[in-house]
Amino acid sequence: MTTANKIALVTGAGSGVGRQVTIAMLREGYSVVLAGRRADALDDTIVAAGPDGARALAVPTDVSDPASVGALFAKTKEAFGRLDVLFNNAGANVPATPIEDLTFEQWNMVVSVNLTGLFLCTQEAVRLMKSQEPMGGRIINNGSISAHAPRPNSAPYTATKHAVTGLTRCTSLDGRKYDIACGQIDIGNAATDMASRMADGVPQANGTIAPEPLMDPAHVASAVVYMASLPLDANVQFLTVMATKMPFVGRG
Repeated sequence: MTTANKIALVTGAGSGVGRQVTIAMLREGYSVVLAGRRADALDDTIVAAGPDGARALAVPTDVSDPASVGALFAKTKEAFGRLDVLFNNAGANVPATPIEDLTFEQWNMVVSVNLTGLFLCTQEAVRLMKSQEPMGGRIINNGSISAHAPRPNSAPYTATKHAVTGLTRCTSLDGRKYDIACGQIDIGNAATDMASRMADGVPQANGTIAPEPLMDPAHVASAVVYMASLPLDANVQFLTVMATKMPFVGRG
């Protein structure tokens, strides 16, 4: 099956990394289902894709709501009959807050989107991929550098991203019998709206404030396209793509 016949679904497709990946996969010939909370943002992504946007389907979705996720995958199956690639990208965060000052509402919101949402989408993808002909597919999870090391005052985000790694491993193992491959991309300092503050200076582990380098999110999109391009008997289990000089490798 060539990419021209393949179907991808991208969550959080209305902005940032999700928008870049959606455009890149459309350019590669995939038909793409775009999921996100805001219909206008999804439409903007389709417009940004140019003529390739003709192969896109926008489905406004709340990934933390099981009924909304169920409807997303039902529409995907109705429109295209199958799913070959799921990019679990939707994510949420709260402002940096000491763990003792976090509210339950803040904690629960991040967990609901970053972990429960990823689980719900994975569950529906597995159900579809195991039942289609030919059977199988690929799930790519957006982890984060925070799946390895925290930033100061980032308990909800860091906890969920560590949990994503566990879910990636479980899905990779449990999906084998259905020819479902699962891998994770850990991204550091892509120049999206969410990360733009890095250039102005952010708290470091030693208590100082320092600007951090950023990279073009197009490099992330290229990496996801590569992961998706492999045959199902090969898998990138974990891949880290980051701004070369960001303060991740080392001490401080």
